[in-house]
Amino acid sequence: MAPNMRPLAAANLVSQVQLAARRTYTTTQRPSLIANRARWTPRPTQHQIALRQSVRQQSTGAPTPKPKRRFRFLRWTWRLTYLSALGGLGYVGYGIYEMRNPADQPPPDPSKKTLVVLGTGWGSVSLLKKLDTENYNVIVVSPRNYFLFTPLLPSCTVGTIEHRSIMEPIRNFLRHKKASVKYYEADATKIDYEKKVVYINDDSPIKGDITQTEVPFDMLVVGVGAENATFGIPGVKENGLFLKEVGDAQRIRNRIMDCCETATFKDQSDEEKKRLLHMVVVGGGPTGVEFAGELQDFFHSDLKKWLPEIQDNFKVTLVEALPNVLPMFSKQLIDYTEKTFKEETITIRTKTMVKNVAEKYIEAESAGPDGKRVVEKIPYGLLVWATGNALRPLVKDLINQIPAQKDSRRGLAVNEYLVVKGTENVWAVGDCAVANYAPTAQVAAQEGAFLARMFNQMAKTQDIESELAELSVAQEKAPGKEARDQVFSEIKALQARLRRVKQIGPFEYSHQGSLAYIGSDKAVADISWFAGNIASGGTVTYFFWRSAYLSMCFSTRNRILVCMDWVKAKAFGRDVSRV
Repeated sequence: MAPNMRPLAAANLVSQVQLAARRTYTTTQRPSLIANRARWTPRPTQHQIALRQSVRQQSTGAPTPKPKRRFRFLRWTWRLTYLSALGGLGYVGYGIYEMRNPADQPPPDPSKKTLVVLGTGWGSVSLLKKLDTENYNVIVVSPRNYFLFTPLLPSCTVGTIEHRSIMEPIRNFLRHKKASVKYYEADATKIDYEKKVVYINDDSPIKGDITQTEVPFDMLVVGVGAENATFGIPGVKENGLFLKEVGDAQRIRNRIMDCCETATFKDQSDEEKKRLLHMVVVGGGPTGVEFAGELQDFFHSDLKKWLPEIQDNFKVTLVEALPNVLPMFSKQLIDYTEKTFKEETITIRTKTMVKNVAEKYIEAESAGPDGKRVVEKIPYGLLVWATGNALRPLVKDLINQIPAQKDSRRGLAVNEYLVVKGTENVWAVGDCAVANYAPTAQVAAQEGAFLARMFNQMAKTQDIESELAELSVAQEKAPGKEARDQVFSEIKALQARLRRVKQIGPFEYSHQGSLAYIGSDKAVADISWFAGNIASGGTVTYFFWRSAYLSMCFSTRNRILVCMDWVKAKAFGRDVSRV
């Protein structure tokens, strides 16, 4: 063999040996390789299996099997839920767009009557919401340029809800009325009934050249509310805090934190710590009960975590002169509330009358074990006065001007149409009116809505009467009998319409029920349902309380803000800083 052929033969021999070894290795090791591949290869997913089956069916021409009925139902349920969510978002978005972009309003018409509304509380705002402002030149006068959702005000005192979440600027919805409405941020100081004039005063910190002026009216609605009643008890105004306005809630919130921080001051005595951390609430109505419940929640959920040194001395006491709290609720719910307060370690002092309020204690009179009246001193760090209403000076002055009101003590006496007795063009709504109903927000709101319907009907009546006067003249000038008969038929139709319009009944209050939060995520509800009442209390009622108050908020903006505040307080806790 040639020398150059030897390497090639050797290479062929090596390759043959390698091929034989490879075949031997493959034959001997193949089962193990297949097992390992099966072990480490991922199983096909349901989606892949379905895709393969679909490809096979399409290649063979076999029909696709229909999904089971229950899966089809779930699929359509999901689609409907998805579409409903999109529709809800679209509706809310359109509402926000409309709110942010009001249309142009026509200016006041000098030929129409001037309707002046005093106040921006429940009664006045309910009237303005439903009033057709095209029928009148409407003027609103109030020192408060917003509407306040007062049922959630106790939640603002501890930071569960921020105060701006329950405030709706008055101009926000007045700007959306059909015709322009004038608003003056001023305090009405006097009503001159004979001259039909309201005197107003600018009490804002920033004043212009004109600080006092007068507003004439043809029709007047008084909805200025009431002041806090102190029942002549000395020291209440000087040392107590009220709970009617946003400023009151802010002062209470600061006072709570002041008491807690001062109690933890270095070298503070034990006796002084107990006094500073004793929170006293006077008034066993819904406002007092809700504030006591919110305050105790604040302590359990937040204060004792961040200020653990106060947990042994913090105490809440509710003082009520009547035999029980929440007198407007059923006996069953009263007992449930008192039981819940006992579990929350809130002390209830019923049949206890406050006689004097000093800077650091109150003097209260109660019945002793032997039945005799005993006066004791109750030290406090915070005193919240949540009981009773009193007349405002404006209302007192108007009562003195009208002889028919000489016997009125609690407010302006009104008839069944809410007309102030002794007047012809003055109406009153809310806490400043005496209409034989409890002074609640629910009553005021229904009174305002009733007045709006009545004023709208009155405007229609005036329009129909003017048309009748014109038709009467036209009938006299009609050239022939046929024309006179045609006009006469139009007159008869208008007269029938006028009778229908005038058929508006007197005001009747419809009680929808009472709600109150009592702490520990519990609430009580006394709801009117058809012919009877439903009384319930507990956690489920608490969710109903939240949903009911949320639905009663003034606007979508308020509802969104309140929901965000609830979520924020649940997730991060309440703010314990002092402003």
